[in-house]
Amino acid sequence: QVQLVESGGGLVQAGGSLRLSCAASGRSFSSYYVGWFRQAPGKEREFVAAIPRNGAYTYYADSVKGRFTISRDNAKNTVYLQMGSLKPEDTAVYYCAAGSAPSSILSRRALYDSWGQGTQVTVSS
Repeated sequence: QVQLVESGGGLVQAGGSLRLSCAASGRSFSSYYVGWFRQAPGKEREFVAAIPRNGAYTYYADSVKGRFTISRDNAKNTVYLQMGSLKPEDTAVYYCAAGSAPSSILSRRALYDSWGQGTQVTVSS
């Protein structure tokens, strides 16, 4: 498994931007696909975005498409989530996760076997 640490969360006004980082340590980071998930109080953890090992393409939840961008820098063992045009409904704890089992559906939470501790994002109206 790989160890993951998120950072970059905070309080921002609606319409603002934040960039989350997910730093990995342990086994070769480039062997893993990485996803971002979020969980709001009283709600299920939901998929936000994912990127495969080589970063050749990206996946997004419909709710963030066009506003969020996921990217990775394998040389730095880091994945980023650039969030723009933030809305109050984006308020949640954001988690990054890594997985290695073969799959083409990277939105499935069950694929991921390494999780970070989460970082709080709060968007005020």
